[in-house]
Amino acid sequence: MNVAVDAEKCIGCGLCAQVAPGVYEMKEDKAVVVSGIAEDKAEEAKNGAEQCPVAAIDVS
Repeated sequence: MNVAVDAEKCIGCGLCAQVAPGVYEMKEDKAVVVSGIAEDKAEEAKNGAEQCPVAAIDVS
């Protein structure tokens, strides 16, 4: 599973980190992917990405 946050698009609203704290966290004013996320977090990663109002997260 690949999860990436486009820092250029990210507006720092924090919804992804609220919905999926095991996958995303806020660093300064941008969302980042937690290092070493487990494969069983795929559904959580997708849910967090779906909450992004600017579609800055790619889960593949």
